[in-house]
Amino acid sequence: MAKTTLDKDLKKVTRLQTATGELSRSVALPGLAVLFLVAVTLFATQVVAEGPLAVYAIAGALVAGYLALNIGANDVANNMGPAVGGKALPMAWALVIAAVCEAAGAILAGGEVVSTVSKGIITPPPDMGAVDFILVMTAALFAAAVWINLATVLGAPVSTTHSIVGAVLGAGAAAAGFGVVAWPTLGAIALSWVISPVMGGVVAAALLALIKAAILFREDRIAAARFWVPLLIGLMCGVFTLYMASKGLSRVWSPSAGVVWTLALGLFAAGWALARPWVLRRSALMENRRKEVSRLFVLPLILAAGLLSFAHGANDVANAVGPLAAIVSAAQTGSSAPGSVVLPLWVLAIGAVGISLGLALFGPRLIRTVGEKITKMDAMRAYCVAQAAAITVLVASTLGLPVSSTHIAIGSIFGVGLLREVLTNRGIRRRPNGGVMIDPALMTEGWDDPGQAEKREKRRLVRRRHAWGIAAAWVITVPAAGLLAAALHLALSLLTLGLNT
Repeated sequence: MAKTTLDKDLKKVTRLQTATGELSRSVALPGLAVLFLVAVTLFATQVVAEGPLAVYAIAGALVAGYLALNIGANDVANNMGPAVGGKALPMAWALVIAAVCEAAGAILAGGEVVSTVSKGIITPPPDMGAVDFILVMTAALFAAAVWINLATVLGAPVSTTHSIVGAVLGAGAAAAGFGVVAWPTLGAIALSWVISPVMGGVVAAALLALIKAAILFREDRIAAARFWVPLLIGLMCGVFTLYMASKGLSRVWSPSAGVVWTLALGLFAAGWALARPWVLRRSALMENRRKEVSRLFVLPLILAAGLLSFAHGANDVANAVGPLAAIVSAAQTGSSAPGSVVLPLWVLAIGAVGISLGLALFGPRLIRTVGEKITKMDAMRAYCVAQAAAITVLVASTLGLPVSSTHIAIGSIFGVGLLREVLTNRGIRRRPNGGVMIDPALMTEGWDDPGQAEKREKRRLVRRRHAWGIAAAWVITVPAAGLLAAALHLALSLLTLGLNT
């Protein structure tokens, strides 16, 4: 009896400790976020040039820091979700790698898309004053941040790109009508939202199909993996080098096309040469089984996830600092004219640090949603998702299109899951009475005998429930962010008018 009482008391103590830890985290995480925003404000007061509009630039930096935190909390989950879901990385290491790669991508390669977000979505009319333009961009930043914050609390991986584009559109239309919207640019952006998830899904499915055909369906899987895995790692190195040499370092170095392709081919060969002995060592004692071969994709998956985080930092930092760059330019020049927007390094730094910190503080929940709840992942499937998403995001950044990395990553996950579903359900067809029939010619290893196989239903390897929830969040994001931005612009305009009278 005494032992039972002691056990109950220990359980109570354990529950109390757990509750205390959760309460401490719930207080500490927002506290760290507030400290970051205070630091951003103090930093902006030191770097913003003095002038009558400097206070607007400082306020814009504060709101941009808030938005960057929310982008890190929500959007970066798409990059590390496959690696965590595929059991290649523990959560702590995923957060560290993502933070470093996100910051590097934003600072080294974040300039291309910033110009599109800062001055390509709306064209201010000639009679719009600098203050009015600054209020438009500030309202857009704040509205996008509030919407993404709400989505993160609800656990919905919404598109931060949708949010900022919808917010800029809504605030601009509220200020000067829909005539200020650059419809050709917006049309190209909207088209990329449709194309990018399809492209991500197709590339991911094609990579998985290649791996299955070239490795898993071979009699000697180990020998096939020794040939193909180094090539896939080399391909990853070559793609990354091609992007960095042609666009990523364009602000400090502009090599010729011949130099770019020479570097890309050289890094492809170097990646292959370095990966081959590693693969040979890892596969020396492996059994000729799928689960064993999948372990060889852990290193490629980690590299692909890092590449995807770099690409995300290069592309999605624009969502946080694009409007801020426009605010700083208007504050310095006193004009809303959409001329050349100078991108100070400190503006990129706010976005980079904010995204990384937001990921570390608030990202784990959505990482699990993306990596585990849509379809089952292992290292091989997760590699296909990460590599396909990285390629798609890098291509979009090169073209200057602010595509949704959420769309691309989720599209890639669905591409992998649907391909598995098709291959798993080959030969199963439904009878008129609702049962199923199995084609014996398509029965593969792992199937039951024909009598038991007829009881087998079609397997759904993609959870549709999460798909519909994510799709609904995507659909409402643009109008919701736009309406919120319009309301905030009205409120800011009234506040500014009251202060000036």
